[in-house]
Amino acid sequence: MTTHPSPSIEHHPDIAEMRSRFERATATPRAQAVETLALLTGLYLAASPWIAGFSGLTNLAVCNLITGVAYALCMGGFGNAYERTHAMAWAAIVIGAWTIISPWVVAGSADTTRTVVNNIIVGAVALVLGLAMAAMSDRRTGRSSAAREPAARER
Repeated sequence: MTTHPSPSIEHHPDIAEMRSRFERATATPRAQAVETLALLTGLYLAASPWIAGFSGLTNLAVCNLITGVAYALCMGGFGNAYERTHAMAWAAIVIGAWTIISPWVVAGSADTTRTVVNNIIVGAVALVLGLAMAAMSDRRTGRSSAAREPAARER
């Protein structure tokens, strides 16, 4: 019995079109600016306990360090592999929301004016950048995914 090698799905026209669309998205100055700002936001969030001066509140300092590194890693991969990482923008939105509420949720007395102001500002910036990255895929094409369906069926 002979088996014939199945054709690779990587050469399928729809896959090639999707990759080129994602490549165009990350090549725009807007996408590169959002990715750069998001990476800097994540790095600042990770270092903020020492920059803003609340490293003595260890629970919140560790929380900010972990969430800052996670945010930077999550949003930093968009330029290299947008087609595989664009869904992680929603995780970045959750991290931004968590950053805003974390001074009140983290165990211990971490809700000082310095920590609250720092986390609300950084969390809001992270949230907006995550929303901008999540919205980028439909904004590039000018059509929603529902509008693309009928056109694909007509071919």
